[in-house]
Amino acid sequence: MQKRLARKLDLELTLSRVKPHPKPAPNLEQYTIAPDVAATMLYIAAYRNDDIADKKVLDLGCGTGRLTIGAAFLGAREAIGVDIDKTAVKTAIENSFDVGFKEKTQWITGDVDSVQGNFDTVLQNPPFGVQKKGADRKFIAKALALGKMTYSLHKRPNEDLTLARKVKTSSDGAVSVSASAFMKRFVEENGGRIEGVYAMLMTIPHMFSFHVEKRHEFVVDLYVMRKA
Repeated sequence: MQKRLARKLDLELTLSRVKPHPKPAPNLEQYTIAPDVAATMLYIAAYRNDDIADKKVLDLGCGTGRLTIGAAFLGAREAIGVDIDKTAVKTAIENSFDVGFKEKTQWITGDVDSVQGNFDTVLQNPPFGVQKKGADRKFIAKALALGKMTYSLHKRPNEDLTLARKVKTSSDGAVSVSASAFMKRFVEENGGRIEGVYAMLMTIPHMFSFHVEKRHEFVVDLYVMRKA
């Protein structure tokens, strides 16, 4: 039973107060997840699947804490964020103070490989592998090892303008799509199964010198995976 039904708008407004990384590193692909995408992702986990409230939730590669804080907002029993970057974790701690979730969140500085334990739900916005091909794979494997359920964002391999328009006009900001053959195989090889895939529209601002646009909009897929 869900004990708290929060308005999605309230969640998104709270997440918009989470400060991004002050000096993001291109090689770590430190793009802060957009508030609307984070809210949609969390809403799917919380209210379609009952995987947040009263659950032990882990955010792998938490950055400055948007998903961790969102899980706390939606009633997670424990909300733990892990990131390899000390500055990101420091900013996440500051954000938890600023938005009033200091007592409901925990923060760890460390590589995802060092994380141990059992969790009800893993949330993650891993590197998309633009700078280092396959960078997201260790996150997927680790999440499946640690959590009963995993919610993981991944960039679609090919641009799809028709799908982007469909997502834009959807009522909840997400459209159900099929899993890629690679992801299906990789997830099954690592002890999981895909229970759903949702396309969403991500927007990132101009952040690095190699960016040529003021803002970049592209489709990401949210993979919902269960440990087999």
